[in-house]
Amino acid sequence: MQKMRTMLYVDDVEQIVQFWQDKLGAEVVEVNALPDDSENIVVTVAPNVELSFFAKSFIRQYSPEVLDNTPSLMFYSEDFTALHDRLTTASEIVDHNGTATFNFRDPEGNYFAVSQAK
Repeated sequence: MQKMRTMLYVDDVEQIVQFWQDKLGAEVVEVNALPDDSENIVVTVAPNVELSFFAKSFIRQYSPEVLDNTPSLMFYSEDFTALHDRLTTASEIVDHNGTATFNFRDPEGNYFAVSQAK
């Protein structure tokens, strides 16, 4: 495999992409026009790791069977403490089996986890 792309379904694609750019340093790598005049925006969050954001309204119309499927994503960061400090929605840092971790939520309330890279 060359890369991994995870598709996420959100209410406001542009707001969520802006959050990932501002808080996590994501870069837009693709913008795709969709049949309902919305856009799919793909960002890269690490080498060979992409998040592909679709509007829930598009998914509801074209692929409703996957609408409520929300993956649980864990990211590993070498810049762990600085990332924690940048995220205003970050939880407390806890020790999970010898690894420092925290979670955060995006503006729509979706949760993600971060572990300190070793």
